[in-house]
Amino acid sequence: MAEKADAPLDDLMMAMDVVDTLRHDEALVEKELGVEDRDARMIERLRQVYAAQGIDVPDHILKQGVEGLKEDRFTYTPPKKGISILLAKAYVTRMAWSKWLGAALVAVIVAVGAWEFLVVQPRERAAIALQQELQETIPAEISALKTRIADLTALPEALSQADRLADNGLTFASAGNAESARKALSDLRALAANLAAVFEVRIVSRPGTPTGVTRIPEVNPNAQNYYIVVEAVAPDGSVVPRKIVSEENAEAREVTIWGQRVPQGTFESVRRDKEEDGIVQDAVLGEKARGDLEIDWSMPVEEGAITQW
Repeated sequence: MAEKADAPLDDLMMAMDVVDTLRHDEALVEKELGVEDRDARMIERLRQVYAAQGIDVPDHILKQGVEGLKEDRFTYTPPKKGISILLAKAYVTRMAWSKWLGAALVAVIVAVGAWEFLVVQPRERAAIALQQELQETIPAEISALKTRIADLTALPEALSQADRLADNGLTFASAGNAESARKALSDLRALAANLAAVFEVRIVSRPGTPTGVTRIPEVNPNAQNYYIVVEAVAPDGSVVPRKIVSEENAEAREVTIWGQRVPQGTFESVRRDKEEDGIVQDAVLGEKARGDLEIDWSMPVEEGAITQW
């Protein structure tokens, strides 16, 4: 019973071998397929081939081999490419590409989250803060500064300057021009601070610091400029920083001491005062009162100042 069960498999294997033999003997196939009794001739030829090898192959096996060759029964034909083949290959290799796909998906999620957290949200918060600044903060501060300036002074030119700066600031804020709106607000703050300032401009007379300096201007080597070194001193004795523009380089600096340009007569008067006992007795060169825009000079001075010597 076992031999009968195995026979069909043996016959099949033998038939496959016959087909393989035929495929490798291309000259035989090409020659025999061109005649009318090609099947008989091929079978005879196969019988001789196997007999030469000492193999006894039954005729029905040789016939199966010939028929199988003609029908391509034992030939593997790759399936045509298509979506089904592509899906099948993807399924078979899913363990390999799914890891890379998962890693790529995680990377995309992380990148999107980072972009949202580090770029989008800060940009949105900045936009909201800017809108709040332009629509609420700047207008409110401008209004408060205008009120403060009106309380500090009654000078028409100071009030007119405050109105102009306030109008500019509000216009720029309404137009979304943050930089110009901030600049107008900063100028309005500076105006209020200047009106509120109270100090004396005192001549410096102490060791290590000159009381006066002279300069020969580059544009006119035959001339000479005179400067008295001064500082702004508040009623409590503290020194008030001042923003001074140097006429030598047009650079604005906040300083606690500067050289105020004066006529030669004022310069000589201060020099003689100091020569008497090494101290400048008449040390107040000018005063700045609350609500005033400018310093009230007690001695003649000229436009211009320097911050280095």
